[in-house]
Order: sequence, then C-alpha cells, then structure tokens
Amino acid sequence: MNIKTSQQLFDRAQQSIPGGVNSPVRAFKSVGGTPIFMQHAKGAYLYDVDGNEYIDYIASWGPMILGHAYDPVIKAIQDQAVYSTSYGAPTELEIKMAELIKSMAPNVDLIRMVSSGTEACMSAIRVARGYTKRNKIIKFEGCYHGHADSFLVKAGSGVATFNIQNVPGVTSGVSNDTLTCAYNDIVAVERLVAQYKNEIAAIIVEPVAGNMGCILPKLSFLGGLRKICDAENIVLIFDEVMTGFRLAPGGAQQKLGIDADLVTYGKVIGAGMPVGAFGGKKHIMEVVAPLGNVYQAGTLSGNPIAMIAGYTLLSILKKQPNLYTELEEKTIYLKNGLDEVLRASGTAYKINQLGSMISVHFSNHEVTDFASAAEANIDLFKKYFHAMLKRGIYLPPSAFESWFLNNALTKEDLDKTIKATAESLQEILK
Repeated sequence: MNIKTSQQLFDRAQQSIPGGVNSPVRAFKSVGGTPIFMQHAKGAYLYDVDGNEYIDYIASWGPMILGHAYDPVIKAIQDQAVYSTSYGAPTELEIKMAELIKSMAPNVDLIRMVSSGTEACMSAIRVARGYTKRNKIIKFEGCYHGHADSFLVKAGSGVATFNIQNVPGVTSGVSNDTLTCAYNDIVAVERLVAQYKNEIAAIIVEPVAGNMGCILPKLSFLGGLRKICDAENIVLIFDEVMTGFRLAPGGAQQKLGIDADLVTYGKVIGAGMPVGAFGGKKHIMEVVAPLGNVYQAGTLSGNPIAMIAGYTLLSILKKQPNLYTELEEKTIYLKNGLDEVLRASGTAYKINQLGSMISVHFSNHEVTDFASAAEANIDLFKKYFHAMLKRGIYLPPSAFESWFLNNALTKEDLDKTIKATAESLQEILK
C-alpha cells in the first residue's frame, strides 16, 4: 500500500491546520501511522491520493447509507446549484423537507433545520431548559453529542479516542450542570433524579450508542428513561444524529418502539452535506423563536443544497423501506462471517450489531457501556486496523467508533472483508 502522497499532504497540512486535520479522529493518532487523504469515492469504495482502493465501512460516519456519489443525489445537487448555493431567505425546499421528516419520524410535530449535529444537540438542550425552566441535564458516559461545552463532560468518540475526559475550556459552571451516568444504568439515573429533584431539564441519550463502538441499549433502559421523564416532567432527548433514518425510516424511535420528546438529526438527513435538525412535540418546540423566547438562529440553516440532497435521499428511503432489510441482512452476513473467523483465531472478542451499525471489541466480556468498551484490548485493535487497511479495508480509525455499512456493498465485498479479517488475525496473532 503506497501512502507517499498522503504523507506529503499530511506534512503540509500540519503547517496550516491544527494537527493537520479538521476533525481530530482523522489524524490516526489513536491507531498510529499517517492519515489517508482521499481523492474520490463511488458506491462502496474510497480512492486515496496514492491510487489505493478501499472497501469503506465509515460511510462518512453514517450519511452515505446508499453509497458514495449516489447518482440521484448528485444530480439533484447539480440541478439546484445553478439557482444559487444560498439565499439567507426561506425556500419551499425547507417546507418540503420538514413535511417529509414529519411523515417518517414519530413524535415530530415541528422541526428546525440547522447546519450540524452538534448544533442540533446544543439547541435541543437549550429548548429543554427554556421549556422546563431548569438548568441541569443528564448525559451518559461515552455518549458523544457534539462538541458544545455541555456535552464534553465524559464524552465518547474522539474525546475518548484521545483520552480527554476533562476538556480545557469547559467552565466549572457548565460541568456542574452536566450530570453523568453509565450507559444502560437506569438505577444510577433514578438516584440522580432523586438527588436533584425538580432541577433536571433533560436527559439526552444516543438510543443506540455509536461513539464508544456500537453499544446496544438494554431492553429496560430506554423504557426506564421514558418512565422517569414522564414522572418528573423531564424532557427526553434522543440524539439520532447517527441512528436517524439509518436504523429505520423512523429511526431508533421506530426501531426500538420508544418515544422521545425531542429528537436531533444529522448524517443521513443531509446525504453527506453539512446539515442537522432538531424537532419534537409541538408544545415543547413552540418555545423556539420566533414563536417563543428561546433563541436559535443560523445564516445557513435550511441551505438549499443541503435540503435538496437530504430530501432526495430521504424520499428514496421512504419509498423503498426494503432497503433497510437489505442493509441489515448484509450487516448480519458480515457479523456471522467475522464471528466465525474471530472464534477460530482464539482471541477474545465481542461483536455488537443492530441494523447497519456494527463494531468489533477485542474483549472477553460483554460491552454495554464506556467502561467495558475501554477495558477491551485497544492495542490489538490498532494492529487489526492497520492489517485491514493494508488489505484494502477502511475501518474507523478508533476502537471507540461504530462501523456503518452502506447498501452499495456487495456479497463479494463482505466476503473480502471476512477473508481480510482472517488473514489479519493470522498475521498479528502469530
């Protein structure tokens, strides 16, 4: 595998960009080596500046659910761009997008477009505080809801990758209003709610965590959160930036049968363009300006290029729900193949999977929260990552990230990935 040009670009990037990257996990710091600079992508494949081809299991961290450079989306973007890339004024596209989301997602009466998942989660917390007139929130260790100050307390994803659990720049006041529990620990939530009676505005959770690897919720966990929030007048926020429109047409709410009060979206909603959204029940969303006094604004919110990209993709997913079945079948096929070769290798491992999200943890115990994810053999994952990369398989460059499958993957791609895993394990365990 040639990485000469990638190395040159990385050396050059570090002279102008902090760490040479515009998002920390791209730096390969947790797995070592030189970041791969991409040139283009199509379907299930990435192509780097050095001429290498990779089977992609990141899917741009989720949004490329039907594959890269998906023809209907690309054409829609091209057709829209000739009119202008931004207006700073309303368009009909924003209405059509909102109506489409409402038709697909449970419990979304009103929805506001923003420009990122971070902005969506930050805004949802502000709305919950404005609605309840309370300040404190509960989040879960290892769940990553973007890089707003409130969310960087015991966060997952890149924060976990870089082992930064106390982030400089986050004030003590913000930290004091952010209460944390272990994911899947409903008893701990009950204790916090009792301790801070009538002070908690919201509980925010990834219904299926993707930022400490793929972590599935216990059957009683999300239902328990719903009961607590109902009893204590707390706003339950589902961060569906990853799971929204990926696990089902209606996201994790539909897939798991649990209703949230507010939901945040990103990733798939923009088909790869920078976009997010937050929405939910009417009586809560009505506090948002200009209806109410909770202020939120964004010059590029509802950007026409982002709207047409997301609208085109979501329309296809709504019309063809069988795509979710196909994608889950592919993911289960991959899981079964990986399970077979990992078992034969004799190494300790656990595979977590739901829908088209999956992750491999080199661990001898179940992985149900951040602590158990962190106890896995991270050094072995690093070796596995590079051995797979050498064989043309592009995995997330962190043990704390879910893999995301796209529906352009073929059986041959999956078989190649399974074979590459067998060869990689043979190489690194000998």
